[in-house]
Amino acid sequence: MSPESTGQNEHNLTVYRRGFRTWRGNRPFWAGLFTMLGGAPIAYFPYADLHLGNMTLAMSTTAGAGSLIIGVLLITLGLTMWFHSIVRVFAGVAAILLALISIPVANIGGFVIGFLLALIGGALSISWAPGEPAADGADPQDAPSSLDKQQPESGYAPEGALQGAAVPQQPAGDHDAASGYDGGTHRAG
Repeated sequence: MSPESTGQNEHNLTVYRRGFRTWRGNRPFWAGLFTMLGGAPIAYFPYADLHLGNMTLAMSTTAGAGSLIIGVLLITLGLTMWFHSIVRVFAGVAAILLALISIPVANIGGFVIGFLLALIGGALSISWAPGEPAADGADPQDAPSSLDKQQPESGYAPEGALQGAAVPQQPAGDHDAASGYDGGTHRAG
């Protein structure tokens, strides 16, 4: 064993942390977590009993079964976001709809806590997109940005170059007069 080898000296916790970090980065992790955290109070509050000394307050309502179903579905959607990220848009839309339905059905959406968490989780799930894999052997910090490619060393852009826009340049000139296409120029000039 040489002193340069670092793989054998790593602690197991570091290895697990890196593995979890990689797993978390490949899926809408925070969306699933917020959705599951939103489902818990929606399902729990209608069945909770609050003990104040010798007095017990039962929060059960007629919508207890509906609250339980909404809460369990939100937790299931959160797990779906984690383990089947291909259906993240469907899961996000369903989480938002269930969060909205929980307002009249489940004690104002789990006293607004569950509603807000499920709403944020659904929105995060819809907006999440998988990252682009880096080229083999290329360091992402060393890759030049698209603005660096357009800017010359002197700091000014050549005339006719578009700054910060993704609009392709159209060639000027040759157009077919018979087709009526004039390349975007008007006939007067």
